[in-house]
Amino acid sequence: MGIFTRFKDIINSNINAMLDKAEDPEKMIKLMIHEMEDTLIDLKSSCAAVIASRKKIDRKLAEIRDKKDLWAKRSQLAVLKRRDNLAREALIEKRRFSKVVDALTGELDEHSGLIQQYHVDIGELEDKLNKAKEKKRVLVHRHKRASGKIRAHMEIKRSSNSDTMARFDKLESRIEQMEAEAELVNIDRGNSLDDEFDTISTDEEIENELAKLKAAQYSTDSNEKDD
Repeated sequence: MGIFTRFKDIINSNINAMLDKAEDPEKMIKLMIHEMEDTLIDLKSSCAAVIASRKKIDRKLAEIRDKKDLWAKRSQLAVLKRRDNLAREALIEKRRFSKVVDALTGELDEHSGLIQQYHVDIGELEDKLNKAKEKKRVLVHRHKRASGKIRAHMEIKRSSNSDTMARFDKLESRIEQMEAEAELVNIDRGNSLDDEFDTISTDEEIENELAKLKAAQYSTDSNEKDD
């Protein structure tokens, strides 16, 4: 594939559409960036070659112009010396070099236009390359974020498997048993206290009743002695 064909394909390509269709967008964008960088190198190398060629033509053009001016001066000198034949020969050489000047000037203009186009193409490709690199940065960031989410989901899934849930249920049952035992201890302690207070109340009633009986008996005995 030629450099200009590759350049045209790259510039006309829709990066987003290509990435949407790609099975591995990150790999695809890396390949695209590699292709762009290679094409950019080729463009700059070709542009440098054209610039070097233009400099060569420019030097040649200056040389031919000097020769054209030389024959122009010679034709004038021949006319001054009344040497018409020499003047004609000088004018012929001048015309020949004039044609070469025109041809080289045309080539120089073509090279200048080509160099200008190279600069435009290089600018467009560099812009496309920068956008692709930014796209790669976004894709890498999204990939890392997605990988983090996948790891988090896998951890959650691993934590919620049957073995883990079974251990959790067993722990929950153990906690419930401990709570029940604590409640039983509180109930037993409450019953014990209630019994003690009931005993105290009962003992006091008995003692009061006993005291009344003793008082009544004492009163009876005292009356019998008096009689």
